[in-house]
Amino acid sequence: MKIPTLVMGVIGMDVHAVGNKILEKAFTEAGFNVVNLGVMVSQEEFIQAAIETAADAILVSSLYGHAELDCRGLRAKCMEAGIGKIPLYVGGNLVVGKADFAEVEQIFKKMGFNRVYPPGTMPETAIADLAKDLGVNEWLPGVRPQGQEGWRHGVDESAVERR
Repeated sequence: MKIPTLVMGVIGMDVHAVGNKILEKAFTEAGFNVVNLGVMVSQEEFIQAAIETAADAILVSSLYGHAELDCRGLRAKCMEAGIGKIPLYVGGNLVVGKADFAEVEQIFKKMGFNRVYPPGTMPETAIADLAKDLGVNEWLPGVRPQGQEGWRHGVDESAVERR
């Protein structure tokens, strides 16, 4: 079976890199092939990378509060590029100020995102969701259900090759 490839990055003019690197490490240790575009990534760069790598999902991060503007139209552009069914995940500090997350989630779901995560979401939540959504949780060695005894951050430490 093919190891799932993820394209990830921080959208728009956002330069918050630390969380992006944490997510890259967590998804890599869980067994995913991660293509990290870094910070200040445009919609077009996400799409081009997804096409070039035959990605199975796009993960968008934003911490500076302008994700609603930065993400608007991404699903439509994916459709135009021929990858309209690719899973789109978004997470972080998605809006400026305090907002009810249920409302924020609905805004992004209406924009075509499959999963929307609030600030402070632990990586294992997105890892478990993505493994489930891609149907790989049964065979991807580093992915296990949350809450299973002996598993830390959704990663089976014995299955991770030491580098």
